[in-house]
Amino acid sequence: MSGLIGRKIGMTSIFDENGKNIPCTVIEAGPCVVTQVRTKEVDGYEALQLGFDDKKTATKAAEGHAKKAGTVAKRKVAEFKYFEEDYKLGDTLTVELFTEGEYVDVVGTSKGKGFQGVVKRHGFGGVGQATHGQHNRLRAPGSIGAASYPARVFKGMRMAGQMGNERVKVENLRVLKVVAEKNLLVVKGAIPGHKNSYVMIEK
Repeated sequence: MSGLIGRKIGMTSIFDENGKNIPCTVIEAGPCVVTQVRTKEVDGYEALQLGFDDKKTATKAAEGHAKKAGTVAKRKVAEFKYFEEDYKLGDTLTVELFTEGEYVDVVGTSKGKGFQGVVKRHGFGGVGQATHGQHNRLRAPGSIGAASYPARVFKGMRMAGQMGNERVKVENLRVLKVVAEKNLLVVKGAIPGHKNSYVMIEK
């Protein structure tokens, strides 16, 4: 699926033709440079490697890789398959790849929330109420297994642990606006990640 690499700018809201206030996210999408063209003969599959956001300092390997495409090393590099058009090494893709009204998928890394308990992480209700001798149990996980059978805790048991900082894909977000002169893409709803985090927009 074709797409672009972008940066999450933040959220805002716009009014539609009926006067309804719609929450939306602004993404700086591109320009992205084709830094490598994957082919079946060489790589075993077909894809385009795109680079976004110039690096000030980079390794010699990254500089040499980008030099082949006639550009500088990029901070974010990702591959996209199934482009409808044929692009060559060094070509630049802009936000004009998208049109208003179409639907896109956005992939990003969610905000990390650290080590969290079961109430915040999984929506547990806690154990019982505050009365009848309950002490310090309002946010506890409760029982995690049975007795002598099965005498173990099943894999996948919802417990406290690391929350967030995961790859998340939000599907079918409608493109509300394409601001070509500023490389901005406005999509309906929220997307994963903090402000200025890198995202991939897929058609």
